[in-house]
Formats: sequence, structure tokens, C-alpha cells
Amino acid sequence: MSVKTLPCSDEKIRELAATYGTPFHLYDEKGIVNCVKSIQKAFAWNPNFHEYFAVKATPNPWLMKILKGLNVGADCSSMAELVLSETVGLRGDDIVMSSNDTPDAEFLKAQELGAIINLDDISNLDDMERLHIVPEKICFRFNPGPELARGNAIIGKPEEAKYGMTREQLMQGIAWAKEKGISYIGIHTMVISCELALEGLLGTISMMFDLANEIRDRLGVTVSFIDFGGGIGIPYRLEEEPVDIAALGEEARKLFEEKMKGFEHTRISFECGRVITGPYGYLVAKAIHYKHIYREYIGLDACMADLMRPAMYGSYHHITVVGKENEPATEVYDVTGSLCENNDKFAIQRKLPKIDMGDLLVIHDAGAHGHSMGFNYNGKLRHQELLLREDGSVMQIRRNETLADLFATLDFPGLKENAAKIDNAK
Repeated sequence: MSVKTLPCSDEKIRELAATYGTPFHLYDEKGIVNCVKSIQKAFAWNPNFHEYFAVKATPNPWLMKILKGLNVGADCSSMAELVLSETVGLRGDDIVMSSNDTPDAEFLKAQELGAIINLDDISNLDDMERLHIVPEKICFRFNPGPELARGNAIIGKPEEAKYGMTREQLMQGIAWAKEKGISYIGIHTMVISCELALEGLLGTISMMFDLANEIRDRLGVTVSFIDFGGGIGIPYRLEEEPVDIAALGEEARKLFEEKMKGFEHTRISFECGRVITGPYGYLVAKAIHYKHIYREYIGLDACMADLMRPAMYGSYHHITVVGKENEPATEVYDVTGSLCENNDKFAIQRKLPKIDMGDLLVIHDAGAHGHSMGFNYNGKLRHQELLLREDGSVMQIRRNETLADLFATLDFPGLKENAAKIDNAK
């Protein structure tokens, strides 16, 4: 069983709602820091171990700065993520740039920063030649295809996923890097996401150790870097158990000692995002509407533009009604937002305490792929992010978006002036 608690008192949540308004995303610095330290401790047996935070999970420089202070790098996949990393002071092999239908400008920026360039496809070798890029440190992404039957709903079966190279393509890429005189060559994979079973996570690790040995046997290259991607899941449901990070590290150590003779200097890495910020982020919203038709509905001042995982994946997120945590769940609600989409629901037929208008609802495990997946359909504005510091203080690390922000790229007479009237009236 997992436990869903708030990072502060009910009174503090109400105080934040009164001060900043709702909705808002709230991140718990202490929880994030402790999680990172637990991962680093579990893999300390590898002297070169390095965690790269998946920036896409929660792309806020204030959080990235905290992580940098813990010697955590950045896993990037876009220009914006590279620029965020650069701005918080990350360069060189503290950045892994994973390509995916990558524009030229992003390859060039990664090269400028000295990042490890992780190539997704064999055709990227043509890109490197055309752009006259010979990375100092390079990596190749492996897709095992039907060799690995295990998959999940987020990424799917490997042979159906758009990511990575076949085994022979990867060998071709490594041969190219060797010919170019690149001495730091790595391998990467990302075949599962939100995995809770040690079996699945260790299966990926074992597969990559075997691949490293095959590369050395066939090409005479001892890989410098093995990146297992992310994939460590979090228990969204109460009945789920969190991953035992200490056990994962210990079992990985045993595999390394068994399979990786002669790879003592090889760095192993993860690109965790979800497990680092996910459980330590909360979406706080207010009940503003009720509806009694064929079902009972509670409407919030947040919508799927603030957290689209339930609509996109059918994902479960636990919900707490502030001040009513100990009251019996006597009602059954669909908890909804205001988008003109019927799947704009945070919960469907969820048993909850009786909800009154004005009640604050906390949606748990929203710290990764929550705010970052926001969008502006229906002209909905993206909301603020707050950080609960370890000392108990709170700072706003992103303000609410305004109509002026939304319309900034539209050059139409009178639009910006009308938007300003609304923004100034708030």
C-alpha cells in the first residue's frame, strides 16, 4: 500500500489558496531532495553514477537549480530544455540531448554546450556529417523490438515504438563513432515507462549489460556510458507499492558484478523524472460548480489543461478534499473541468466525502507530466507553480499565464488592449 499525504497542514493549503488564488501546482522541495539522495545512495557502488533529470517532466528552472545542487544533470529533448539547462549552469556531460526527429538547430545547440548527443536513428549519422558535427561524447539509443515482449500503455511494445535503433543499426553507429575517433561512446534505451516491478527495471539493466558486452566482442569498443533511461514508476493508486530503490540498486550491483568484467570505469545513469518530482507535486483546485443529472458532478476551477494524464491515458490520480480527509466517502462523483471535451475529468465515479462549493481539492502525484503537458485549448490559461521550501516558506516559481501572454503572437487591432482590460481587472 502507498500513503497519500499532504506536504503541509490543511491550514497552510487554505492560506496558500487565499494568498495566491486557485488553481496552483505545489512542489515539495524536501520530498524531491530526499528522493534524489535515495537514488544516488542506491547506486553509489558505481563511482561514476549520474542521474539526469528528465526536464520534460517538470521544466522549471527553480526545480532544476535545486537538482543541480545535488549533482543531477539534465535529460533534454528540445531547444527549450537545452536553454533551461544552460541557464541553470549545466554544460558538457551534465546534459544528455536525446534526439527524436530533431531539427538542425537543436543538434547545433547541443554541440555548442558540449552535451552528450544521444542519436535516435541511423539517419542521424547523415545529420552529423551534413552539419559537420563530431561530438566529443556520443550515445546511441537501442530499440530491442520483438526481442523484448514486455511493454506498457505509455510507450507500447518496443517494435511499435518510434524510438531507437535496431541492434545492427546501433552497431553501425558505434562503428562510425569509432572511425571518427570519438573515445566516449555510450548506449541508451527507454523501453518502459512508469514501471513498478523490479523485474521489468532489472530486465532493462540486464539487457543493456549484455549489449555492452556484445559491442566489445564485435567492435572492440568498451562503452563509456550506459543510460537506462527513466521508467521508474510511482504508485498512483493506494493499493500499489512504490519501487524499492535500495533493492533496485543492490540487484543492479549484482548484475554489474556478474556481467560487466572490464567495465569498471563505465558510467551508469538513469534519466528519472516522474519518480523525482511526481509524488512531490500537487494540483490544488477549488470546487466551483455542482451538477445533478444522470451522475453527480463536481466542477473545479482547474481543467485538463492543468493535468491531462487522466484524459490522455485514463490515469488514476488520488484526490483529497482538504479538511475532510477523515470523513467517510459517502458520495460518488465525476470530478470535472470546464473544457468543451467530455473527457475533461480528473476522476470518474470516484467515492469521496460530500463536497461543498468552495472546498479545496488536492490532486496527488501531479508533480511530473502535469503542468508541463499543459495547453491552451478553449483559450484556457496555464496556472501558477509554487515551491514549498525545506524551511517551510513558499515561493511562486511561475506566475499565472495571462490573456496578454496567450495573445502575444497575434497581431490583430484591439486584441491586446482588450486582453489587458481583463488581465488588469483580476
